Amino acid sequence: MEIDFGSLIPVAAIMAGVAFAWIGLKHKELKLRARTLEREAGEQDEEKRKLLARLAVLERIATDRGVQTAEQIEALRDQPRVPANEKVGTI
Repeated sequence: MEIDFGSLIPVAAIMAGVAFAWIGLKHKELKLRARTLEREAGEQDEEKRKLLARLAVLERIATDRGVQTAEQIEALRDQPRVPANEKVGTI
């Protein structure tokens, strides 16, 4: 029994074409997925930046020594005023 390899050439060509088409489709699919992931990463970076800014404000509020600042202001009010043309702290 003799096998005619000549008739397998068109079948191989068709299968190669299908393989190339499938590879091209996968390539496009991966490029689209990469763009989607980049966009999502950018959105997450922006959200992270906003959250960090809000956290910084909350940290300032939590660590603000407003009571001590108010006491210092009141203590300064109780001191005698120095005229503007007089130098303070000079001997």
